[in-house]
Amino acid sequence: MKVELKQVTADEKEILKNLLEKYDYEFSQWDQRDVNKLGLYGYEYLDYYWTENKRWAYFILVDDKLAGFAMVIDLPEVDDRPTDFQMAEFFVMYKYRRSGVGKEAFFKVLDNHKGRWQLKRHPANLPSVHFWNNVISEYTNGQYELVEAYPRTEYDDGTLADVFFFES
Repeated sequence: MKVELKQVTADEKEILKNLLEKYDYEFSQWDQRDVNKLGLYGYEYLDYYWTENKRWAYFILVDDKLAGFAMVIDLPEVDDRPTDFQMAEFFVMYKYRRSGVGKEAFFKVLDNHKGRWQLKRHPANLPSVHFWNNVISEYTNGQYELVEAYPRTEYDDGTLADVFFFES
């Protein structure tokens, strides 16, 4: 199985938008977000990935097939800690989960963006909790900080996020 990252071009924005709907649908079980009047979740920051510097959107490809995406920004998740990068969104489709695809894609993202990272997770999303615990610990050899229920990081359901701090 060959895992690759491919930077999303402006011409491929609609494809990413479609995948974001699948991601948001799945995530709504934790953040309780509703769809809009068109039946969509929408992603208000999508256009910024092609109009602002320091935003990167990648497709995750497995054997040249779409398997998910990773979206990286340079804005901090929490503003009281310095950062170079934040994982804005990360999604691997069900078919490719628990096969090493997510870990390999995440490691490739980190290798492409060296520096200080912040990564936020919803504590009720237990598969995500286990995934991020494992891959961040492995990549950093245990050299990271995790702050649970970080202040001012509320999801739509009011839950405070857990935030990782680490370097790549």
